Amino acid sequence: MQFSGSLRFLLTGLLVIVLLLGVPPVLAADFPPPLSFSNAELSRRDFSGQSLPTAEFSNANLEFANFAGADLRGAVLSGSTMTKVNLQGADLSNAMVDQVNLQGGNLEDAVLSGSILLRTLFTGAKITGADFSDAILDGAQLKSLCQQASGVNSKTGVATRDSLGCG
Repeated sequence: MQFSGSLRFLLTGLLVIVLLLGVPPVLAADFPPPLSFSNAELSRRDFSGQSLPTAEFSNANLEFANFAGADLRGAVLSGSTMTKVNLQGADLSNAMVDQVNLQGGNLEDAVLSGSILLRTLFTGAKITGADFSDAILDGAQLKSLCQQASGVNSKTGVATRDSLGCG
C-alpha cells in the first residue's frame, strides 16, 4: 500500500506521539490486579463486609475466618481449609471453591450461584437459605446437601432446595 508524502508524515507523527505519551487513559482500562492471599495463614481473620471480588485465597488456611456479608464474586478459594468459616450472607457467585474443607462452616443465606464446588467437604455446614443455582457439585455432595436443604435466600429469593435441584 502506497501513502503520499504528507499522509506518511502524519501517520509517522501520530505513531511517535502514541509511543512517547502512551495510550490515552480513555483507551486503557484501569483495572487493579486481584488481591492475593494464596498460601497465607489467615485463620480467625475478619473479612466481614469487605469487597474482595476476584481475590485469590487458594491453599490458604481460613479456619474460623469471618466473611459474613463479604463480596467474594469470582474469588479463587481452591484447596483452602475453611473449617468453621463464617460465610453467612456472603456473595460467592462464580467463585472457585473446589477441593475446599467447609466442614462446620456457616453458609446461611450465602449466594454460591455459578460457583465450582467440586470435591468440597460440607459435613456439618449450615446451608439454610444458601443459593446454589447453577453451581457445579458432585452427585454425592448434592445428595448430602439435599438432605438438609431448607430456607429461601433473602437476596435472590431462591429456595435452597430448588437451587440444588432436590426432588
